[in-house]
Amino acid sequence: MEHRVLRVRSAAIAILAAFAVAGTVASAATNALTVVHSAQNSNLGTILVSAGGRTLYHYSSERKNVVKCVSACATTWRPLVVAVGAKPVAGPGVSAALLGTVKRPDGKLQVTYAGLPLYLFSGDSKAGDVKGQGEGGIWHALSPSGSIVTKAVKASSGSSSGSSSGSSSGSTSGSSSGSSSGSSSGSSSGSSSGSGSTSGSGSGTGGGTDCATNPGGYGCM
Repeated sequence: MEHRVLRVRSAAIAILAAFAVAGTVASAATNALTVVHSAQNSNLGTILVSAGGRTLYHYSSERKNVVKCVSACATTWRPLVVAVGAKPVAGPGVSAALLGTVKRPDGKLQVTYAGLPLYLFSGDSKAGDVKGQGEGGIWHALSPSGSIVTKAVKASSGSSSGSSSGSSSGSTSGSSSGSSSGSSSGSSSGSSSGSGSTSGSGSGTGGGTDCATNPGGYGCM
């Protein structure tokens, strides 16, 4: 009997331990999704990014620990949130002391850095994109120190290069075509004129013999 009780107790302890491990794994997985770390961006320098490397932005109309981006705004600018009871994790280059959370109007906990709520821009499709930088003059990336990055994103030179190439190509093509056309037209006109002159000359000497003037001529006998 005592042996059976011991086996039941052992089984119960094993079950509790399994639940504890599962809870720890689940908690670690939740936290892994809310890691904030820093990354070097070719346009903006060192900035804060999400676990997937996506740029994190701040809405300048929001003060510290105040959320104003809701409804449609939160669809375009998605809040970086954590599960209730979880805490954001500081990755490499990020100060854990500056990480925190603020409760949104819908009850979710949004991650903050230096008190500033963090957002992901729906227009960024991959890690390294900074298409939201300077949007509307009110959205900006953050540096690991917690300051707002106001540097502008460099414009692409593809458009300028294409325009210059197209203009040069069009100008060269037009000039060549015009020159060729003019030369051909002039040559054709001159040839036609010469032909007319030759025809006129032939007409003046091609008549028959005048028998009244030259009765001995061919055909007058």
